[in-house]
Amino acid sequence: MSTSLDGVVAAVTGASSGIGEATARALAAEGATVALLARRTERLRTLADELGGSTSVHAVDLADTAAAVAAVQEVVAHHGRLDVLVNNAGFGSLTPAREAELDDWLATTSVNLDGLLAVTHTALEPLVAAAAGPRGVADLVSISSDAGRRVLPVGAVYSATKHAVGAFSESLRQELAGAHVRVGVIEPGITRTELPEKGAGDSFDLDALGEQGLLEAADIADAVVYMVSRPARVAVNEILVRPVEQG
Repeated sequence: MSTSLDGVVAAVTGASSGIGEATARALAAEGATVALLARRTERLRTLADELGGSTSVHAVDLADTAAAVAAVQEVVAHHGRLDVLVNNAGFGSLTPAREAELDDWLATTSVNLDGLLAVTHTALEPLVAAAAGPRGVADLVSISSDAGRRVLPVGAVYSATKHAVGAFSESLRQELAGAHVRVGVIEPGITRTELPEKGAGDSFDLDALGEQGLLEAADIADAVVYMVSRPARVAVNEILVRPVEQG
């Protein structure tokens, strides 16, 4: 059983491509009004035109925490509420530590942690307020990674940030349960996105993976929609999604 997302305002970070774009499309298809947050304004505008309705565009680099705060405030001011936040924006690569650039490490923490913290902190009170409304719940979903459940011999900082997202989310879940803000983490395995292009040293040849060895962004978007469309009594706090052939 699922519930309609009609009347729900959902903000999606990293919405200009990959999982973020797919999630925005999936939420809109279920009736949600979507606020699109990312750096690439033209891509956001193109997507907003396709989605139509009251879709809004908010250009922001989440590595700039002040800008991240302002963007979420802008979403709430524009739509008057915030029912769902999807923390999707990410940066990282799978590079051996001795070959990695320090700038890549710092860029990874600035987006995957600092940006996520700034967005989430700003959204907390609007989400609590929304949960007190007719829907009875609000949703905070963070896209982590299966790298947040295990440790690989490369990608140390990326994996560290995703472990941190898991711990942060579980603490928030316990704290916000009484306010009826559902907190969930989705952990994708190998997925076709632009993420490997944003850093150095991607270890996966995505083109060499077969149909059952690689997830598509829409697969993760389906998981997001499932999580936020449960009846108000149901909280799905964690979803791990891997392609069939991933070890």
